[in-house]
Amino acid sequence: MQRRPLGRTGLDVSEIGFGAWAIGGNAHGNSYGPTKDTESIEAVRRAVDLGVNFFDTADVYGWGHSEEVLGQALEGRREEVFLATKVGGDFYRGGVRMNFDPGYLAFALDRSLQRLRTDHVDLYQLHNPPAELMTDPTTYEVLDALKGEHKIDHYGVSVHEPVEALLCLEAGKPETLQIPFSLLRQEWIEEVLPQARRAGVGIIAREPLGNGFLTGRIHPNATFPTGDIRHHWPPSMIAGRSAVAERLSFLVKPNRTMAQAALRFVLAFPETSLAIPGAKTDAQVDENVGAADAPPLTDSEIKESRTLYAKDFGL
Repeated sequence: MQRRPLGRTGLDVSEIGFGAWAIGGNAHGNSYGPTKDTESIEAVRRAVDLGVNFFDTADVYGWGHSEEVLGQALEGRREEVFLATKVGGDFYRGGVRMNFDPGYLAFALDRSLQRLRTDHVDLYQLHNPPAELMTDPTTYEVLDALKGEHKIDHYGVSVHEPVEALLCLEAGKPETLQIPFSLLRQEWIEEVLPQARRAGVGIIAREPLGNGFLTGRIHPNATFPTGDIRHHWPPSMIAGRSAVAERLSFLVKPNRTMAQAALRFVLAFPETSLAIPGAKTDAQVDENVGAADAPPLTDSEIKESRTLYAKDFGL
């Protein structure tokens, strides 16, 4: 497992991390279907054994359950890994609402630390805050205070769109940006990645497997259970994403699966510190981590992938 610097944080992270969204389960929806905690715990521990040292979650995943599973799985191994979580989805009052009030951020962090069974997190991230907060210096004052209390070591922001990432870079405060960067979402490459490099901001590529479609295993007529984020996706969207994976199947080689090719794509850009694919089982962890040893994409493969994206994959 190769390691890369996480921007200016001073952390050296495994280029394949562990995205813990899915292991929060789907009891409250907004996840990836049912889970078994015993399997999730085994998957986390397997990842550590294989050299993964960066685990990313959010308090809202399973309304705290993802953090609880991570805390249990990593007990006794905390010093081997970096823990990252996110805040902003307030689920403590029934339902979920956005909340970035300074008092709430401190309150939510204390609850996350309890669930994660630790006294600090290595990276605390604002979870998709509204644009007006990203350039407001007061947004980051509470985070600086929490650093002063040694409850967090570093902080960043998770965003949806390039314009939001550019606002964070303009603010100059976040040390990392978490972005949905994949073969399906390449719009970050031209402007965001170069500016992040110049600012010393680490790029965390989330959803690098395109919500599972870039594994190449989701049928165009697939349906998903209640609680899965894809349950309400229109059939045309599911069929379209499945078709994209088919058009990218030229990236599959005898020693490189479609999922591994997708991970190698985001890692082909040196600005990317790591990719954080999700996993619920040992087998998924093994395939994700196997990307570290899979052949990198060639220049021609990257060029063809970029060309297909620019042409909307012929769809």
